[in-house]
Amino acid sequence: MKFVVISESNFLKKRRYEALVFLILFFGFFGYLGHHMGISNMLNTLMNTAWDLLMNTVFYIMGITVLTGALGRLMIEFGVVRLLEVILAPLMRPLFNLPGVASLAGLMTFFSDNPAIIGLSNDKSYSRYFKKKELISLTNFGTAFGMGLIVLTYMSGFGYFKPALVGLFGAVIGAMVSTRIMQKLIGPVLKDEECGFDETAIEDDDNVSFKSKGSTFLRFLNSILDGGKSGVNLGLSIIPGVVIISSIIMILTFGPKDAAAGYQGLAYEGVPILPQLAGKIDWFFKFLFGFENPELIAFPITSLGAVGAALSLVKAFVAQNLIDGNAIAVFTAMGMCWSGYLSTHTAMLDTLGYRSLTSKALLSHTIGGLVAGVVTHYGYVLISMFIAI
Repeated sequence: MKFVVISESNFLKKRRYEALVFLILFFGFFGYLGHHMGISNMLNTLMNTAWDLLMNTVFYIMGITVLTGALGRLMIEFGVVRLLEVILAPLMRPLFNLPGVASLAGLMTFFSDNPAIIGLSNDKSYSRYFKKKELISLTNFGTAFGMGLIVLTYMSGFGYFKPALVGLFGAVIGAMVSTRIMQKLIGPVLKDEECGFDETAIEDDDNVSFKSKGSTFLRFLNSILDGGKSGVNLGLSIIPGVVIISSIIMILTFGPKDAAAGYQGLAYEGVPILPQLAGKIDWFFKFLFGFENPELIAFPITSLGAVGAALSLVKAFVAQNLIDGNAIAVFTAMGMCWSGYLSTHTAMLDTLGYRSLTSKALLSHTIGGLVAGVVTHYGYVLISMFIAI
């Protein structure tokens, strides 16, 4: 009994220390911003930025997710995804060291989002094709293509379709690096024979085809409506990330709209801490990713938590003429490859029963995303020497 009392006492002390540290950091952070901007301007900027992001960015992205959701469901319903899977299957083993059916995981997350991988991995009729380390590394592989169609469509909306395609190539390279590193790290921990690996039935397995019943017209109608509904749900799910994370990132990225007038409490004003920090090593980011402006580092940083929130930064960058084709290509590669993996990897591995491997998955995917950005930058430079993109 005495031991329990001591434990509870230590627990309460720890929570008090946490509360104290939190209050110091909270008031220190907002106190610093309020000191530069003024408390009233800071609060108005936060509210105006959140409102503008919600009305002009979230609903725009939601419109894209509804359309792409309907398109993705149509491609699944009428066998296009199955056809692509068969075409891509021969590339899986040499590129990613995964069985051919793994291509379905990449396609599903490309047309939807990262969590799509969970349902597939938990499906015994699907997971039986994988060795244990391959099944776990599927988390890294699938995440590298999360919201891919949405990212490509969004970037293309600004007139950068070709750079976005270069970014897609970089995301594939990042996925390959992340997946293979993950397999190397967890190989000694997991034994291949623990999972029933059988690649012989790939061609005959109908479980990866989601054809529903009914007439062609009814299947078409149900597909676009159900796909659109899933797009709405995805659009709603990104609201917290876009509004909260992007508001904080933007208030740390941009200065006052009018330097002469000072802070006015307008949307997207702030104290440019991130560019100042990045500016001290801007040569490094320019060497790696070709970024001409230190503000651009905000995109990959935000992609770590939520790619939807990162997409909302692009509009502000375009408005301030900070964007070029190279930046869009790198954004596409890193945004698609990372796609908020810090906030999804833990939940995904926990669902699969391998939470202990989270640190290895995060390390692998961090390296993969960086490689995706570097490869995309130099690939863009190389391609630009021969054709105009």
